[in-house]
This record gives sequence, C-alpha cells and structure tokens, in this order.
Amino acid sequence: MHVLVLNVGSSTLKFQLIRTDAERIAASADERLARGQIERIGGEAILTLEAGPDRAPRRTVASLRNHAAAVDHVLHWLTEAGTGSGITALGQIEAVGHRVVHGGEHFTRSVLIDAEVLRHLDEIIDLAPLHNPHNLSGIRAAQAALGSGVPQVASFDTAFHHTLPEVAYLYAIPYQYYRRYKVRRYGFHGSSHRYVAHRYRQLTGRTREQTNLVTLHLGNGCSACAIKGGESVDTSMGFTPLEGLVMGTRSGDLDPAILDYLAGKEGLSLAQVEAVLNKSSGLLGVSGLTADMRELLAEAAEHDDRRARLAISLFCYRVRKYVGAYLAAMEGADGIVFAGGIGENAAQVRAEICAGLGWLGVELDPAANVAHVGGREGRIDRAGSRLELWVIPTDEELLIARDAYRVVAGVGRSSNSATSAGHR
Repeated sequence: MHVLVLNVGSSTLKFQLIRTDAERIAASADERLARGQIERIGGEAILTLEAGPDRAPRRTVASLRNHAAAVDHVLHWLTEAGTGSGITALGQIEAVGHRVVHGGEHFTRSVLIDAEVLRHLDEIIDLAPLHNPHNLSGIRAAQAALGSGVPQVASFDTAFHHTLPEVAYLYAIPYQYYRRYKVRRYGFHGSSHRYVAHRYRQLTGRTREQTNLVTLHLGNGCSACAIKGGESVDTSMGFTPLEGLVMGTRSGDLDPAILDYLAGKEGLSLAQVEAVLNKSSGLLGVSGLTADMRELLAEAAEHDDRRARLAISLFCYRVRKYVGAYLAAMEGADGIVFAGGIGENAAQVRAEICAGLGWLGVELDPAANVAHVGGREGRIDRAGSRLELWVIPTDEELLIARDAYRVVAGVGRSSNSATSAGHR
C-alpha cells in the first residue's frame, strides 16, 4: 500500500510517501519512496524534495498561498514524470496518514477520519489552538485533492500517553476543572516515544511487558517519557507542549505565578506572556543568541560564550532531573534512550546529561557516544553499566504510515494497543 504521510504546521508541511503492508512491517522492509518539506507557506515558499535512487535533495521556491496549495504542489510533484517517486498517478496513493497533535481523551488510537471524527477534532481545538487547526487544514486539503475514495487516517501525538495513571495525569487543582474542562496532563511526542520503545524491543529481543525505559525526545521540542511494561506511565509535557524540559524556544517548567508577575511588570496580556514562554524562551531566551543547539555548542567551543554555556547546562540539568524523577517513580528501569535531532546528534549533550548519573551506576562509553551520530543507532554505555544507554533515531512518519495501513486494511486494532503488530 502506498501511504502518503502529512505533518502540517502553521506555515510548514512535511511529507513522506511510504510503501508498506503486513509483510513489509513484519520484515521491517517498508520502502520510503519520497519525502520533503515546505516552509513559509503563505508566500514565497521554500521546498526541499527528495525521491528516486539518489535521494539528492532538490531545493526550489514556489508561491503557495495556503495549505491546500502546498498539498496540491506535493501531489503534482510526486506524480510528475522523472520525479522517481515510484508513482505516476494520484490513484496510486491508497491512503493518507495525518499527524494530529491533540486527540484529547476521546482518541486513544489512530482512527479512520470521517465526519464524526472531524466534528470531535473541531470540538477540541481549544486544547491545542496552536497545532490542531493546521492539522485540520492538512486533512481537509488532502480530502479535497484526492477525493472521498482515498481513506484518511489520523494518528495522535497524545494517544500513546492514554495509559498514564490518574496520579500522573491529574494536576493538584480543584477536581471540577478536570471534570468540566478536561484540564489534565495529555503528553505529546507520543508517536516518537512509541516508535523508540518498539525499535528498542526489536534490537534487544525483549517483549513489550519487559520494556522499562526512560525515553528522551530531544529536539526543538523536547519531552521525556517513563515507559513501564511497554506503556507510558508518565511524561514531561502536560496540558500543552509548554510544560517540562527546556526546549528551543519554550521555557518548560516554571512557577505559574510568573505569568501574572510578568504581565504586570511588562504591561503584557496573559496571551502575550504565554507567547513569550512559547516563542522567546528556552535555549533562545537564556542564550540570547539562538534556539539551535548546534549553534550554541559551536559558540561555546569557539568563543567560550558564557550564556551559550549556561543554556546548554540548563538544558542538560533539566533532562537529568527528569531522568532521576522517572527512575524513582518507576522503581528503576533497564535503560535510557536518546532520540530527536539533539538526542541523536549531539554527543556532547548526551555526555553532559549522563555525567551526573554516575551515582546510579550509569557509565557512558565516550568513544561509542561520539561514534553514534548522524542516524547511527546502538548502545553507548560501557560494559557493566547498570543502565543501558541507547541512541535510537526516531521515525514518526514510518509509524504513522503503518498505522494508516492497519486502519485501512483492518489488521489488528490499528492502534496503540498490544494487538497492533508490536507497536507499543
């Protein structure tokens, strides 16, 4: 089955075309036929497209006024002669898988999109006003371009965390706010944490029930997840993706009284303060330079910039704190897994995080740590380390494509459940 995976942001669209089916999933032989991303939708957009045997990126620009125009452009490019995508007509796209950030409490697994699903997604927009409206734009654009005959499947970032116990997902505020408005921890990056746990089982031969990990998705957005018996039992992101670890431009955890204090001091509305916490904080806010960890590491190495070093140290300290908390909450684990752009590529960051965990018996192998960058997966701990240390590049798009196939084909429960062909 040819599955087109769409991940739509406010002014971006990322996509992959993946060929998958039950046999390919069982053999981990899914084929990535094409992929790309479009940035700055709404004006002169920048496109990076890859397909064919050479997979050489092709960078172009195009005037794309909205998400519908961006989806149309991708579909035209995929079916254009000479592209090398493996398809020549829109009819060869058999399903579309959509990343949807928030599923609320209603959606606990990937689902076939119909009018009822769209109605529910519209109803929970206020839970993720920065993300879900754009996800819905992508769904509607794909429906308009491909017609009702092509099934569309929603895969939710929140679904993997449906197994959090009450003590982990409830906030200590009046209970009626949960009952009335569903104010609770939902967690995000679920597709990444779920994929990493699945891949760990493949690499180690462990069963789902034997999978006890702290997984770290470290990128521009960052989250930690405690996985016990293969299930998410706690995670750092909360009611929104703002809570938890220090991120590229997000503050992570802070005292909520700061919002009112800053609003009064700076003459800002609460919405403006929230925008500061989401868009001007984190690595960018502390360093005053950039939200890009690569640039901060280079600045610290070349110029010994104090605030660059401070931002890096604060980032690593917060991760280490969450690792310790989750190991305590889980009564121990077998390993720590690094994923995401920073987790997969910043060996120095991994080393600084692990340097404070020696009292737990965590022993990093410096040579293995440096060697495992650029998409290389494997263990980075010394022999005899009490906890395994892994680098496992995440692959959310592959997981979404597999979910879409299962939902459309009716294989298993096509969900996050134990019956969904090993994916949880």
